[in-house]
Formats: sequence, structure tokens, C-alpha cells
Amino acid sequence: MNVTVFGTGYVGLVQAAVLAEAGHRVACIDIDEHKIERLRQGHIPIFEPGLEPLVKRNNESGNLTFSTNAPEGIAHGELIFIAVGTPPDEDGSADLRYVLTVARTIAEHMDDKKYIINKSTVPVGTADKVREEVTRTLAARDALHLEFDVISNPEFLKEGSAVADCMKPDRIIIGTSENASEQKMRQLYAPFNRNHDKVIVMDVRSAELAKYAANCMLATKISFMNEMSVIADKVGADIESVRQGIGSDPRIGYHFIYPGIGYGGSCFPKDVQALKTTAAQLGLEPEILNAVESRNHSQKHYLLDKIVHRYGPDLSGKTFALWGLAFKPNTDDMREAPSRVLMENLWQMGAKVRAFDPEAMQECERIYGNRDDLQLCGTRDSALSGADALIVATEWQQFKTLDFEMVRSNLKDPLVFDGRNLYHPLDMAEAGFEYYCVGRPQQAPTKAS
Repeated sequence: MNVTVFGTGYVGLVQAAVLAEAGHRVACIDIDEHKIERLRQGHIPIFEPGLEPLVKRNNESGNLTFSTNAPEGIAHGELIFIAVGTPPDEDGSADLRYVLTVARTIAEHMDDKKYIINKSTVPVGTADKVREEVTRTLAARDALHLEFDVISNPEFLKEGSAVADCMKPDRIIIGTSENASEQKMRQLYAPFNRNHDKVIVMDVRSAELAKYAANCMLATKISFMNEMSVIADKVGADIESVRQGIGSDPRIGYHFIYPGIGYGGSCFPKDVQALKTTAAQLGLEPEILNAVESRNHSQKHYLLDKIVHRYGPDLSGKTFALWGLAFKPNTDDMREAPSRVLMENLWQMGAKVRAFDPEAMQECERIYGNRDDLQLCGTRDSALSGADALIVATEWQQFKTLDFEMVRSNLKDPLVFDGRNLYHPLDMAEAGFEYYCVGRPQQAPTKAS
């Protein structure tokens, strides 16, 4: 099938590459000429495991093309995905200006029937707004005879495993009331639907809400577990034992119940905020969503509170090694990352930071530039050199094993603040480390440092 994808960001590029891999002919359209030229040369603007070879292979085969020419893209695609950004507006609602601009562009240049597919995460009612924009533009062209349908097809990709999620989706939600649209979408996704039927068809508004509801439910599980970790601190329980105890209940499960220092990224914070705004606009009080957001905000200060309790509020002259900048492993995304809250507060208190992340170093430099109180280090070990203590903010695989002697010899004090519970308190105590983690009883060091 001939497919066009507007937007070469995280969602659009992954979806386009995976559809091309399945044999569809996919044209990617973006207004950023520099990005398009880089993509043609095989340079991927984001880090996502497995994406680069997928893009290169399908670009070389001709199944995947990149262009800034919107009219050509519209002429090419019978199915046209809108996968542009929906950043938070000042009131927390999703900003739809880019979505509606694409809708208007499609209507200005279409000359046959188009299936317009909302892939961007958008509030309930956006499909109606897209439909109105297309109809208004067609009317101005005196072209109301041209047929189109607007379909909701939300993405459920996890950063760090997006290619795998797209190749083997858990479910494929299609929001439409038109039989012809349903059949086109089933045909499009047939290569990903062979094992068993993963397609769930519903009305457009339900599909739009399903996306927000899914992300808000996952954010709720994270915030709930983080609140339990705070309670565990006070009552002397071990939150990791609690996690195993409740996760063994199949009604709860083990997914998204790992305690930590808050969620970040491009989805959960934005989507919780957007659904809260939608509820408020309808005269509703989103009590659970308010609590989820509040808990997450507090949790990002959890480790900082332990640092201040240990050292006091004046951190002048202190240097901290920071392992992890991205909001989660296998991505270079630092949007809403807990590491940013940590660093910015440490700087305000007079401390310096020596940071390392396997993928997010360039992104960190882009955000913060050159600072006297930030040293970006080439390896995790070099970040330790001369630091007073180690802070772990992201659970990258390479951080999960400590060389105790090496860490001790590089740090001024054998002291670790672990925001991801990567290590066992007893092991750390036996190795002579003063160890602070999330919701686990502190153990006094037993080995001379």
C-alpha cells in the first residue's frame, strides 16, 4: 500500500520504518530540511535500538523515502498518517496547531479519496477538529466532492523497545465507524496480525481516550509504588520485598511497579497533564490524576532529600558523580528526566556534577551547554574520579554491577545514592559502603573503608 507519514519524530519515523519493512511504500514528509537531508544520508536523529539499520535498509530499497515536498507526499499516499508533535500548551492541554496544519495541507492538495490517520497522541475530539479543518479547506477549494475519513490509530510504543513494539504489537486500536476505513487499516496491519487477531475496532472518541487512559494508568502504577516506598521508609519495610509480594498477584502483576525517583519522558508527564486539563474543561475534578502528578513531582526530590539529610543544605565544595541522564535506559531522551531535577538542585546548593550516560551526553550538552559545575565524562568510571559520592539516576545495564574496589578508590567517601535500587543494601554494607536507596532499610557499613 502507498502510505505517507507527516512527521519524522519518534513516533512517525519508527512507524514509517516498520511499515516499509513490511513491504509498504512509505513517504515521510517533514518541514525540517536539515533533518530530511540527514535521514537521506542515513543519520537517525534519535537513539532507538534497531531503528538505524531498519531506516537505512528500507531507504536503500526505495520502500522508505524522505522529503519536504508535501504535495508529492499527499499525492503518493492513500493512507496518510499525522504523526507530528502535540506539545503541552500553557494550560497543560495538548497543542494541536501542528496536527491541524497538516490536516489543512492535506485538504489543500488532495485530489482523490484519502484516509487520514491520527497517530499523534491527541485529546478526545481531535478527529472531529481534523474533519472540520479538512471540510472547511475543501469547501474553500470548491472540492467538497472529494471523499475522506479521519481515523484514530494511537501508538503504544515504549522508548527503548519501540521497534519491537511496532513489529509485534500487543494490540492495534482502530477508531472508525466506517467499514471501508476498517478494512483499509486491517489490510495495512495484516503483516503484524498473523499470529492472532490484535485489532480492536471502536469509535473514534473511545480510541482517542484509550491512549490517554493507558498512559495514565501506567503512570498511576508508578506513582502508587513510589508512594509505597516513602511509607516503607518510615515503617522500616523493604519495598523490594513488598514489590515481589504484590506482583505475584496476577491481578496486579510485576510490570510498572518498580520504585524509583519518578517517571519522565515525552509521554507520561504530558499525557497526565493533558487528560487533567480535558477533565477540568468538562467541569470535572481529576482527583486521581492530580495525586499521580503530585507524587511524581515529589518523588523527583526523593534522592535529593537524602543527600541534603546526609550533607546539609549547603553543598558548596561537594562534587557528585552522576550515572544516568536519560529518563530511562535505551534512549537519549532527557525530557522530564529525574536527573535534571537532581542536577539543577545540586547546582543551586553549590555542588558540582561529573556525569556519564551511554547515550544522552550530547543531549545533555545541548540542554545545558558549557558549565563550570558540570563535567561530562567519557566513561562511568571516569565520572567517579574525585567525587564525594555516587548518584545513580538511570538503570542502564552497565550500571547494575559495581566493582567495589574501583568505586571506593575513586570516590572520596564510599557513599552511594541509588535512585533505582540496583544494588542490595546488605552487599553494599558488607563492601563498606554507606548506601541510600528507595524504600529499603539502610544497613550500617560492616567493612572498614
